[in-house]
Amino acid sequence: MFGISLFSVCAATALVGCGAGQISQVATQEPAINGTGGTVENVTLRNVHIQAVQTTDALEPGTDVDLIFTATNQSPDTADRLVSITSEVGTVTLSGNTELAAGGLLEVGQPDGIEELAALKESADGAEATVALTEPISNGLTYPFTFTFERAGEKVLEVPISAGNSGRQAATGVGPGEGGH
Repeated sequence: MFGISLFSVCAATALVGCGAGQISQVATQEPAINGTGGTVENVTLRNVHIQAVQTTDALEPGTDVDLIFTATNQSPDTADRLVSITSEVGTVTLSGNTELAAGGLLEVGQPDGIEELAALKESADGAEATVALTEPISNGLTYPFTFTFERAGEKVLEVPISAGNSGRQAATGVGPGEGGH
């Protein structure tokens, strides 16, 4: 009888110990979004990306592209303001209201595929960030952008390019029966 009790206690301890200290497989899972993110003081930047359709090897200097992101102010009592965004790949022009209310949200630009939300917030004074490229940029790479807030300070993020909802490009030189294998 004592042997069965001892075995039961040992088995129960071993089973309970199997889960101790384990990291959940989804605890560090990132959201499926196009952009990057970061935090400076009480301001969190999410889904930061350049929105542009690239049809050649690179987006060339002289091209204007949109910088899209969402900023949230985690402070319950202190407002902030996006003062500037700078980058070595181009000149960033901010327009519209860049105030970030205490506990508030600032949406800059409009990601592709979100037209139905635009209709809901037509009366809102939205902000825009346009980048006039001075250097060529290409999909698959990231580019440093410095976000400067009045109170929170600066945050440098490596920002990717998102092609948005552009349609698929038709294959050239391949027709029925021309598999090329």
